[in-house]
Amino acid sequence: MDAERRITSLDSVPEDGTFLFTVDDLDADECKEAILVRLDDGVAGWLNYCQHYTHIKLDKGSGAPRRGDEIVCANHGAYFEVDTGYCTYGPCEGAYLTQVTVAVEDGDVYLTDLDYEFVREGPMETDPTDLASRSNLEF
Repeated sequence: MDAERRITSLDSVPEDGTFLFTVDDLDADECKEAILVRLDDGVAGWLNYCQHYTHIKLDKGSGAPRRGDEIVCANHGAYFEVDTGYCTYGPCEGAYLTQVTVAVEDGDVYLTDLDYEFVREGPMETDPTDLASRSNLEF
């Protein structure tokens, strides 16, 4: 596989958490965050955004909480199946996380989704001068 599409080693994807990385969404021409989760037979990739309020991140930098085979949104308590991205409980029940296709080859995880380019491990870079509120409260 193409070295530029290598995300990380399979060993770096935790068994009970998530691995955070940044991609460039080629259609929207903007960076987005994505996560990797371990499956029994490999890994799955999802955009790092809850489907209730889509600006809320599942992994805030230290791994998204997991409950067995589900990713938990710490903000609203929504549960998403790690293998399908389906929301089984919470305010967005019935919705799906946005998939980012990945593959494992020779112990490494590669981005295979042609809608995205791999940018870096970790979160998006943020502008420290951006003081915009990210609150869910509407006034």
